Amino acid sequence: MEVQNALTASVYSRVMKRCLLALPLTLLGAAMPSPSSAQQTSPARPAIQVISSTGLKAVFDELIPAFEKASGYTVAVRYGPSTLLKQQIEQGAAFDLTVLTPALLEDLAKQGKVAAGSKRPIARAGMAIAIRKGARKYDIATTDALTRTLLEARSLAYAKEGAAGLYFAPLAVRLKIADRLTSKTVFTTTGEQVGQAVAKGEAELGILPMSEILPVAGIELLGPFPRDVQDYAVMVGAVSANAKESAGARKLIEFVTAPSAAPVIERKGMEPLK
Repeated sequence: MEVQNALTASVYSRVMKRCLLALPLTLLGAAMPSPSSAQQTSPARPAIQVISSTGLKAVFDELIPAFEKASGYTVAVRYGPSTLLKQQIEQGAAFDLTVLTPALLEDLAKQGKVAAGSKRPIARAGMAIAIRKGARKYDIATTDALTRTLLEARSLAYAKEGAAGLYFAPLAVRLKIADRLTSKTVFTTTGEQVGQAVAKGEAELGILPMSEILPVAGIELLGPFPRDVQDYAVMVGAVSANAKESAGARKLIEFVTAPSAAPVIERKGMEPLK
């Protein structure tokens, strides 16, 4: 019995020593988070806040998901007519990156709203005319043909504060037909509303940058304006002077102006700029 008790005590002693030696490692393992736990608790990177003209929406819709996948950033975009977006920025709207037309962006630069040296041309879209899908194909190949079409059409639509509106209103004056178009013109706030008006048959013709016609269901491209009266909606990006995600904004500009982005830009009805 004494021998058995001694053996039992010896075994118990060895087991206890092993437990005590293993205890620090156990405690250390409990104190350290697992890789999956550490990944779950790491703070998410803030989204890059973008304020962009609708003219670049079709391009951004394809390029931004690719940028997010490649960079790890997330991007939140607010679209609208350039003039209205400029007003929002002047009133204090926060952003990391903005994409507007050159003159508006230059004015924001003078106000100190965008970082010096951060402006980058991205793309441009020629002005064009949209019609309802399957509708009559008017002739707009020459300026004379365009003038006849504008006078003959039952109605037309454009956004007064958008790039197309700022282009078309002075053009109608140059063609000496502005007074004859007023009564049959549907004035909208956004280019998106122009596309909807044409798709619903509320306007026979829609004046838009080509990039805002191609992606819209229910409408199709009648054609670009004739070369001698053509103009372009030019999209230029710039980083905010008060950007919270300045590095991310600059990386996004680099991504959308890289040679690899050119095929996407062209497919959306725009020309890449350098």
